[in-house]
Amino acid sequence: MAGSFDQQVLRGKTVLITGASGGIGLVTARELARRGAHLVLVCRNPDRAAGARAAVQFAAPGAQPDVLLCDFSLLANVRELAAEINQRYEKLDVLINNVGIVPGPLTITSEGHELSWVTNHLAPFLLTNLILPKLTAAEQARIITLASEAHWLGEIEASQEVRNDPEKYSALTAYCDSKLANILFTNELAHRLDLTGVTANCLHPGIVDTGLVNPNSSRLIKALWWLARPFMITPEQGAQTSIYLASSPEAAQVSGQYFKKNKPGRCSSRAQNRAEASRLWRISEEETGVGQL
Repeated sequence: MAGSFDQQVLRGKTVLITGASGGIGLVTARELARRGAHLVLVCRNPDRAAGARAAVQFAAPGAQPDVLLCDFSLLANVRELAAEINQRYEKLDVLINNVGIVPGPLTITSEGHELSWVTNHLAPFLLTNLILPKLTAAEQARIITLASEAHWLGEIEASQEVRNDPEKYSALTAYCDSKLANILFTNELAHRLDLTGVTANCLHPGIVDTGLVNPNSSRLIKALWWLARPFMITPEQGAQTSIYLASSPEAAQVSGQYFKKNKPGRCSSRAQNRAEASRLWRISEEETGVGQL
């Protein structure tokens, strides 16, 4: 691994990582900084953001990562973040949509969205679309979105009302739905970017031992988490596919794929459905207002 650091394969490249204050996001940031990238760390909590910046500088002496703050549960904050990014940077070479949560009891944000749907899907969808000109400005750019094997149990609800219905809500279902959305979003994005120099891929990082589970999660989710914990991998292991997709020459021309352990992996038939991807895109445009901005 030290050899790849010496190559400085990302020198001169700007890499933006959301959810960069801990877990997979922070490990990814550290390792990409060692490869010479200029990091833009997007975090929610100012104190944790400062800690993440210090951790990156310790791992890669001389690194000067930028820190931007954003609460991804609020689309207004995402729009403010995108405006700042568009003002500050001439181009972005890599965008890693790393932010994600496992929800607890049904939580509807002040903007009317179910918490995991907006954090895990709508916010990355909106951010990616708003800063896309900065990615297309790069000679060859990469968009990487963290999904999950949980997508196998997911489906895309037709309306916000159904998603927000207390009688139908399940935290596990909500999470799985958002992870299916990550893959469908990636597939449609890759199709739309086909004639550009921008690729779009997503990945399953593995079952990683992080603080992802909400303290208020249901007993079922907590039970499943604890049962799985002996088989979980570390954040360092879980970050490897993100690092590979961001820095590997082999991945530079690959687009529209779902990766596991640095290789394209199998996903559900629903995740590969072009009509479903197109339908999700229309729903996402309506719920974010991205086509009206």
